[in-house]
Amino acid sequence: MNRRTFLRTANLAAASAMLSGCARKNPAIFNPAMNQAALAPVNLPESACHIPPVHVSEDRVIRTVVGLRPHRRSGFRVEREQLGDTVVVHNYGHGGGGITLSWGTAKLATDLALKGHTGPVAVLGCGVIGLTTARMVQDAGFPVTIYTKAMPPDTTSNIAGGQWYPASVYDDALKVSESFTDQYLAAAKYAYERYQITTDPRYGVRWMRNYSVSRTPIQSNRGRDRPRIVSGLDLLLPEHRLLKQEENPFRIGYAAQYDGMIMEPPMLLNALITDFRVADGKVVGRELKSTAEVRSLKEKLVFNCTGLGAKTLFDDKELVPVRGQLTFLLPQPEVTYAALFEDLYMFSRHDGILLGGTHEEGNSSLAVDQATVKEKLTAHAELFASMKAC
Repeated sequence: MNRRTFLRTANLAAASAMLSGCARKNPAIFNPAMNQAALAPVNLPESACHIPPVHVSEDRVIRTVVGLRPHRRSGFRVEREQLGDTVVVHNYGHGGGGITLSWGTAKLATDLALKGHTGPVAVLGCGVIGLTTARMVQDAGFPVTIYTKAMPPDTTSNIAGGQWYPASVYDDALKVSESFTDQYLAAAKYAYERYQITTDPRYGVRWMRNYSVSRTPIQSNRGRDRPRIVSGLDLLLPEHRLLKQEENPFRIGYAAQYDGMIMEPPMLLNALITDFRVADGKVVGRELKSTAEVRSLKEKLVFNCTGLGAKTLFDDKELVPVRGQLTFLLPQPEVTYAALFEDLYMFSRHDGILLGGTHEEGNSSLAVDQATVKEKLTAHAELFASMKAC
């Protein structure tokens, strides 16, 4: 499911789960201020007038970054494999859902491997999947060494938006198996609940209001057959409702709202690596280039969290890069929401206003495309220029 599909399903979910059409007078929204608890509620009246627009212009751009999502058309892989006397548990291929699903697939992987194991454990990779897996192993009482060719902030996980929703995890055209659906929903639910209790501000986790905007009226899909994954994820997006036009801040079209979490990768990854080291974890700067090298490790239980690296290391021909380019504008502390529109998305973070909207399967270039920067700036500018002035 890519972000365009997510926008459509989120809109429909909002319609099918719609509450009263009347706006609540004092809903709880969440203040992302650095000096307050990350999940501390602040009560403000809700209306179109209390949603400030993003100021989009080329002279506000502070950086553009490019990352490659590790995508498998059939979805992420959590699976146990025996290599001689070494057990390898794979945990990779999350596409655009790595941060969202990280704690969840870490639990799936550790549940699959740790029962009956004795001795040290190795984790391959130091992105969010590797770090959360390593922390789960440590919490179970095992010594852990991470082997990695890159450390934060030089991992793919650092080049991510961080919004909580498992987008672009598998191809919508494929009918995924019931067993994968079970894994997917279990991972999403566990991660959703785990992030909610990660309340220390240093993790960069907070609740954020989301607006899904459409040029055409949002129709309810009540009564239609819906994939079990989509229906299951609906339950993890509270406060679904359609906005009446008089409370919709976006003149460009129609809007639904729901509440979700955002995890800011620079803060999250730094906190995780700190926790890992405090718990006596060891990091070895080493890129493993063959399964023979994996088998040569002293640890006989190995978690493979190498992302795109698994394509070569474990000959996964299904893995493909999906290129994403993000442009950041100067921070706007007054903007505390996210907006999704067509193939665009905006997340408000402490390190800037993130503008996204690229999904290029098979493109492995890490070079910034300036034409795309201008195209996305123009499209975002149209969205935010349409907002109502009060």
